[in-house]
Amino acid sequence: MSYEIEVDTPAPPWRGRTDGPGDEHLRWHHAITAYVPEPGSGSVLIGFASDEGVARNRGRRGAADGPTALRSALASMALERRIPLADAGTITVGTALETGQAALGRAVTAALDGGRLPIVLGGGHEVAFGTYLGVAASRLRQRLPRLGVLNLDAHFDLRGDATPSSGTPFRQMAEREAEAGTSFRYAVLGISQPSNTAALFDTANRLGVRYLPDERCGIADRADVDRFVDDFLDDIDIAHLTIDLDVLPAAVAPGVSAPAAYGVPVEIIQRVCDRVSAAGKLAVVDIAELNPAFDIDGRTARTGARLLHRIATTHVPVAVPA
Repeated sequence: MSYEIEVDTPAPPWRGRTDGPGDEHLRWHHAITAYVPEPGSGSVLIGFASDEGVARNRGRRGAADGPTALRSALASMALERRIPLADAGTITVGTALETGQAALGRAVTAALDGGRLPIVLGGGHEVAFGTYLGVAASRLRQRLPRLGVLNLDAHFDLRGDATPSSGTPFRQMAEREAEAGTSFRYAVLGISQPSNTAALFDTANRLGVRYLPDERCGIADRADVDRFVDDFLDDIDIAHLTIDLDVLPAAVAPGVSAPAAYGVPVEIIQRVCDRVSAAGKLAVVDIAELNPAFDIDGRTARTGARLLHRIATTHVPVAVPA
């Protein structure tokens, strides 16, 4: 079996702050290594440099630069201990979005089959469908068939457009799962009512999508958020966590395609990530919609990197049945 991950750009050299020798000064750029195509453990970063889906959805281009900005923000983050971290490089997408998503799917499958946690750095939210293709084809899905996708997002991204875009990935997933007759759960935390038409709410209800509006995701709503996440986790075997940074308030995440007028506090988003990461069901995570061209002082990139840092350092691996 091949664990090769084919990319367009190899993993770049990682550089960052150095305070001295020894693990007491350990940072990401000291610990991360180039991906080796063999079974292992820990996390592997896979870049997905794409904003074609955003452009098709009439959004602002620039998300293709997200993987570079996220790596830069991660590089100097301090680690409490040395953990397995690898970088496989980046898949670069031009206008051939579907080809790029298929390539990402193969990369995610290879990482999962090799025992790694793939952390996919988007890219527009079209990244989620490529990530899903990888999970769907993996040996992990064969052994643990009940797949759940938890989307932290202001939008459903269930558009019925004939042309795939950043607004269609979860409808595409639902259609493929229905055709295959497989068990699939889709839940969204952070939905913004003004950002989703009545038609999208109708589609979500028809597909049995569970969602929690942004207005019910405040600090005082922690118990409701916990119940929402726990109910989701109870219904599935493995989870695909997808984080659209536009779920956060614009003051925290200005560097996105569609900044949120309201948004979910970062404390709640990290709480959700912690809960999913610790459940022993998280198979893959991707992060989407970072647009460095519109960022302010790198705050969106640093917030996204902080969330990924937390997941990589606290993740409880999925227990695979013999």
